[in-house]
Amino acid sequence: MIDDVVLTAGHYEAVVTPFGAALRSARRRGRNLIAERPPGFDPSMRGAVLAPWPNRTADGRYEFDGRTHELGITEPTTRTAVHGLVTRTLFDVAARTDRSAVLSTVIDRPSGYPWRVRLEVSIVVSEEGVEQRITATNESEERAPVGLGAHPSLVAGPAVPSAIDRWVLTVPADEVMMVSDDRMLPIGRVPVEGTPFDLRRAQPIGARVVNNALTALRQDDEGLVRVSLVDPADGTGVELRVDGSSPWLQVYTADHGPAGEYRHAVAVEPSTCPPDALRSGVNLRLLEPGQSTSLWWELRAL
Repeated sequence: MIDDVVLTAGHYEAVVTPFGAALRSARRRGRNLIAERPPGFDPSMRGAVLAPWPNRTADGRYEFDGRTHELGITEPTTRTAVHGLVTRTLFDVAARTDRSAVLSTVIDRPSGYPWRVRLEVSIVVSEEGVEQRITATNESEERAPVGLGAHPSLVAGPAVPSAIDRWVLTVPADEVMMVSDDRMLPIGRVPVEGTPFDLRRAQPIGARVVNNALTALRQDDEGLVRVSLVDPADGTGVELRVDGSSPWLQVYTADHGPAGEYRHAVAVEPSTCPPDALRSGVNLRLLEPGQSTSLWWELRAL
């Protein structure tokens, strides 16, 4: 049995599992801010760490520095390799206090990704919220392509089927990556103006179906992008904050999967790059030997 890491500070609590370094729960005064993740592997990826690429890679095949690489297909319906290589990895707990923990692992030249990359996942709980930082360091002898992501599924109340239909979502993003219907792969960026993806002002989710990456994010005076999900009945909810380390937010309204998870939460996934970045190179981070890069995000109760 894998022991969870329970972190507390003030009225906040976070539970992290070494299995995938996933965030299993985050609460304030006992109220969930994200949909709780069951023990072990979760096909819905709730709370998962996504590395060394987030989202989908078409056909699991990409070229880098003149060589072709082939990853295993992990989503047969779209013929893609999805969400990286560590969602089933048992991380080491490298450091721990009552309110913080660092979990680490090494991606060591697996099939289709011939680089050695160290990952460190830091979770800090404070009196103000729960934050995560994912750091990748290239320990190879040559440069490595890296993308990072996280997969929190936000809630503004009990995570029951169709709960999100009455919640209000705000995502300050000016552009959306449109994707193909059959494989959910990018076909081009367009302005959100006049589309169902225009969430720059608080909008009831209603019947919207979203499984797209949003970008051109609007930062406030503190350099933060603030996403909010609120139950209009009582004004409670959750705010997700990202900084410049996350130029993309993948938003997913949970329209697929088991019946009990139908539209029960809204995944808002901070990402360093869009879908299929190993192939397109868009915002893909190229780490020289010894170089590091990171992704930061935070949850706060509303």
